[in-house]
Amino acid sequence: MVHKLVTGSAKLTFPYLKLYSLPTPNGVKVTILMELLGLDYYVQKIDIMKGVQKEPWYLKMNPNGRIPTLEIVDESGKSTYISESAAIMYYLSDKYDKERKFSYGPESPYHYEQLEWVFFQMAGLGPMKGQFHHFAFFAKEKIEYGIKRYHDETFRLIGVLEERLKRNGTGYLVGDHLSLADIACFPWLRIMAQ
Repeated sequence: MVHKLVTGSAKLTFPYLKLYSLPTPNGVKVTILMELLGLDYYVQKIDIMKGVQKEPWYLKMNPNGRIPTLEIVDESGKSTYISESAAIMYYLSDKYDKERKFSYGPESPYHYEQLEWVFFQMAGLGPMKGQFHHFAFFAKEKIEYGIKRYHDETFRLIGVLEERLKRNGTGYLVGDHLSLADIACFPWLRIMAQ
């Protein structure tokens, strides 16, 4: 597996995968999956504090102006872009996890449970933790109600995860092995522990 850091001007040989990202929870979960799959890929760091993700060249790839974005370049040099970390993870698992070591495919009885917990992270845990972090550390004015509301909801959601892990009894959110559900939630839980 090769993971090379590149700049925007680097000339790369086709075909290749290039991840535009940073070590944020959404970037980390995609990176974890790419590493587990043993993929060769390039990384271009996007400085979100400087607003690089809002520059015109980046918005052409990802109109939402967020990270991460995966560029898939085929043998002819044609690029396809996927944004939204969960969509990237599902693409990677469908394309490269043929043995389903790190995911459950549509043929598995665990497929929709995995989808449920990935959505739980994308629609609940990630946004609530993100809002808590914003109001607690970056808001121009401290709004105690916002801080408390997002803090409490974040920890309620952690309780839901803890209960699920107990109920499943395998050490994983879904089934009996590491899956996209665990990979999606882990980086968000890791930053809470820091």
